[in-house]
Amino acid sequence: MRWVVIATAAALVGLLTYGVAAQSTDTSIDEAVLEGERVDAPVRELARLGAGERASLADYRGKVVVLNFWASWCDPCVDELPLLERTHKRISRQDGLVLGVNYKDLSGKALGFVSKFGLTFPTLRDPDGRYAEDYSSRAFPETFVIDRQGRVAAKRRGPVDQAWLDETLPPLLAES
Repeated sequence: MRWVVIATAAALVGLLTYGVAAQSTDTSIDEAVLEGERVDAPVRELARLGAGERASLADYRGKVVVLNFWASWCDPCVDELPLLERTHKRISRQDGLVLGVNYKDLSGKALGFVSKFGLTFPTLRDPDGRYAEDYSSRAFPETFVIDRQGRVAAKRRGPVDQAWLDETLPPLLAES
């Protein structure tokens, strides 16, 4: 009987350890960017916000993409939307764009913010949060800059500002 209890306890500890390890955040993107490396950006086909069609980051290969995860219930996300719109208009002349990914939001609420801020950049819906998980995103906003070859070249976990965009985008836009 004693061995059964010990074996059961050991099995439970093993399962608990596995469960904790499986829940840990994948930091491979962060580590690569920190070391100056570029890794292939995760790609997933998602519905376009407010449209019946679907799209993917892969559709924009050859462009520099500012991939921004946002939600209407996230105050810092909403605060940076006007800056992202200005950035989209500015870099579109250099074959770049902002691609929004709306995280776990009701379409109507998200569309309200698109209208309120006059957003013209494309936005995809991540209704279950799986695409954000591909980027190990947990707190929003989070922004990833994707080079013309589809690799993550820079990331910002938290709100972006003009200084970060001015430092990050010009070298990538200059690449052919």
